[in-house]
Formats: sequence, structure tokens, C-alpha cells
Amino acid sequence: MSWQSDLLGAMLRLFAKPLLLSTRDPAKARRRFDLAARWLFRAPPLTLTTRAHVGVPGLWVENRAREPGVVLFFHGGAYVIGSARTHAPMLAQLAARTRVRVFAPDYRLVPEHPFPAAFKDALACFDALIARGYRPDEIVLGGDSAGGGLALALFGKLCRDGRAPAGLFAFSPWTDLTLTGTSLVTNARRDQLLPADRLTEVRALVLGGARPREASDPRLSPLYAAFPKATPVQIHVAESEILRDDSLRMRKRLPDADIRLAGDLPHVWPLLHGFLPEARTTLDETASFIRRLLSRS
Repeated sequence: MSWQSDLLGAMLRLFAKPLLLSTRDPAKARRRFDLAARWLFRAPPLTLTTRAHVGVPGLWVENRAREPGVVLFFHGGAYVIGSARTHAPMLAQLAARTRVRVFAPDYRLVPEHPFPAAFKDALACFDALIARGYRPDEIVLGGDSAGGGLALALFGKLCRDGRAPAGLFAFSPWTDLTLTGTSLVTNARRDQLLPADRLTEVRALVLGGARPREASDPRLSPLYAAFPKATPVQIHVAESEILRDDSLRMRKRLPDADIRLAGDLPHVWPLLHGFLPEARTTLDETASFIRRLLSRS
């Protein structure tokens, strides 16, 4: 691990994790994350972002785009916070590395719009890209954290419908809202960023009340989905994350998936590409994966 990772990990455990544990108002949490993203995340030169409506409102992100195909990326934030704008700098890094356009939708968030609103928006985005002339094999799905789970949930639906995209990548996806992963307990203290004690509360917001039986719905927890004739999948997760097992157990559903286990890194570390060399390496690997997928289309 780099010295930057050691230093940043200590700072996140000391300041960011307690803040996430104590902030319970969704509006305040959104404002804080939006402010942090504005200060900490930077797009590379020549990045172009454009507001658009592709099924739902969102952002086109590109950087000297010249390659065919498109990445459809769902931002993370526990279905509560985050936006296309908070993740645009990281997506611009991928766009610069691949020369492929990225669309990031602002899907509906909880608690205002509980499950299955986000899934319906994700499906609407994919259908809108098809209506614009893209073939399924010209679309790569991506996502991080809750957005990674949403991307995998959509991926399962598309595989079952015989409309599988070119493939999928995910960073630290949240795939099991039944909260049965062992790492939720074993990594509760090790995780640099996420407080495990908040997940039950967040799940209640996602479900819109006391409906825990719906947590295993494959539109929400792709760990319980079927993926017939799945196209290639690449997942990145850190060994010390509480969501580690959400990724590792996906091998039961996607036995051919390329699941890459990193060391002691923060949740969705590619967002921190301006600080961590490990983040830049992961973005390089992901960009190479995207290029391979689209070269087959």
C-alpha cells in the first residue's frame, strides 16, 4: 500500500467515518457530500459535461470522445446521497482513458422515492439509449456502492430478458440488502469509511418503511438474482471493507466474473484518484476492461 493510502485511511477513520455515523438528516448528508465532491474531486483537462434527459435527467461526460459505444454509470451514495455531478470527475477520468462517452443518470433517491424507483429509472435509461440507436452490445454498465448494486440488478434483468449489455464493472457494490455478509461484522472496525451500524437504518429508508422481506428482491439485491448468459463482469473491492463479501459472494451468481480484491483501501477508492495511486491504477484497469468490451461490439 502507498504512503498516501496510509495517511488518507487514518484521516478518513478519524474524521469522515464519525461524520457519516452521526449525520442522520438526508438533506444535510447530501449537502455535505456535494460540498466535499466540489473540493476534493477534479476532472482532467478537456472534459465536457452536458445536461441531458436520457430516460431520466443526468449528465453526459466526455473527454475527446471518438470511440463508439457508451458507458451507463450509476452513482453510489446508499441510494440517499450522491449525483451525476459528484461522480463526474471520476467518470471524466474513465472517459479520458477510453475516449468513450459516459451517461450518469440522476436516478430518484430515498427517502423521497423508495424502492423500486431507482430500479425503474435505471431500466428507463437503458431503454432510452436503445431508442437512441445503441445496440445492447454497445452499452457497458457501471456503478459504485449502491449504484454498483443497481447496475448489477439491471444487468440481471437484461440478461433474463435476452438483452445483455456488452458487460459491467463495479466498484465496491452493495449487492445484499438482507445484510447477511460476514464482513459487515468482521470488518466493522477496519473499514476506513462506512459505519456498519447505519446500514439497517439506511435499508429502512430504501424500502420505505418496515418491509425487510423485500430486501431480497433481485431488483434491489442482485446477490439473489439470476444472470443467464451473462457477459463479462469486473468488480473491484477492498479487503477491509464492510461490503467485501457483497462482492465476493457474487461469484456464486457470476462464476466467470473477474473479482479483484485490493488491500486496505477506502470504500470506492477510485473516487480519490487525485490522492491515491491505487485509485489511478484501478481506473486504468477498468478503462482497459471497457475498451476490450466495446472492441467486440
